[in-house]
Amino acid sequence: MKNTALNDTHTALGAKMVPFAGFNMPVQYEGVNAEHETVRSTVGVFDVSHMGEFLISGPNALDLIQKVSANDASTLTIGRAQYSYLPNDKGGIVDDLIIYKLKETQYLLVVNASNIEKDWNWISQHNSMQAEMRNLSEDYSLLAIQGPKAVEAMQSLTSVDLSAIKFYHFEVADFAGIENVIISATGYTGSGGFEIYCKNTEVKQIWDKVFEAGAAFGIKPIGLAARDTLRLEMGYCLYGNDINDTTSPIEAGLGWVTKFTKDFINADAIKKSKEDGVKNKLVAFELVDKGIPRHDYPIVDADGNQIGIVTSGTMSPSTKKAIGLGYVPKDKSTVDSEIYVQVRNKQLKAKVVKLPFYKA
Repeated sequence: MKNTALNDTHTALGAKMVPFAGFNMPVQYEGVNAEHETVRSTVGVFDVSHMGEFLISGPNALDLIQKVSANDASTLTIGRAQYSYLPNDKGGIVDDLIIYKLKETQYLLVVNASNIEKDWNWISQHNSMQAEMRNLSEDYSLLAIQGPKAVEAMQSLTSVDLSAIKFYHFEVADFAGIENVIISATGYTGSGGFEIYCKNTEVKQIWDKVFEAGAAFGIKPIGLAARDTLRLEMGYCLYGNDINDTTSPIEAGLGWVTKFTKDFINADAIKKSKEDGVKNKLVAFELVDKGIPRHDYPIVDADGNQIGIVTSGTMSPSTKKAIGLGYVPKDKSTVDSEIYVQVRNKQLKAKVVKLPFYKA
């Protein structure tokens, strides 16, 4: 089991540590609901240093990225990021990721922790154009400073205007006394804020200064459990739950980051599935009956026949409703469609709703 550079800090703060994607990670400090509310109302800090970072450089860097990812990275300018995914050659998804354009011929790919080795091997396997690849995952840390007070609380730590960094944009600048830090607005919570990419040797100084600067705003450390409830309220996919190696990207609703203006792995098959239409769709739903939907619970029709599966579910701390994502047949995917979630021996009525579940 690996540790992040801040492992001792989390332990000293009394975090409940659990194994996650091969790392010891803080799942919660004072409790999921309280931490969730901190991010929604003020500002909280996640250590997400388990995430993977690949640096793709050289004159053929873009060619490689265009081949392995579904979105069109040629539209990126320096200082911009995009959400994308790596399609496999069997109709599924290797991983979802964020691509940052650092320089004219240099890109940073940020991938999920559980998929670092798989993604590295997959991209390397398709690097026939000899782009330069470096796996920085072991040397870099990542903090997510999230919440409506993040800009105000952190502004004293940097010379750049944080309020001017738009969603899916970033700056490479000074932060908390460290030079050349990536400050990006690519949050996963729906409450605004920043991600800070720095070296492992720098992260403790940054963490300490972030908590000093944020003290007057009630800043708190936040665990992965609240990160999950926050992202689910926004309807953001979690790899391993809502999408995986066998998931159709079109069924998963990723058509918006699938650009057929270029050639990429399995493009023809994905295009055909989009044109022919899909059998199932990933939908958002709220329970009408009392209960909580959980990952892998069956979704059934009124007669109890299984028609789908819950991929993510929780009791939403912000809306106080039981919410979930799941795959259902296309004819059950329209808003207000009635479906049922089987919880043990009960069929709980639910209705399909529009995302996000939570609006600020």
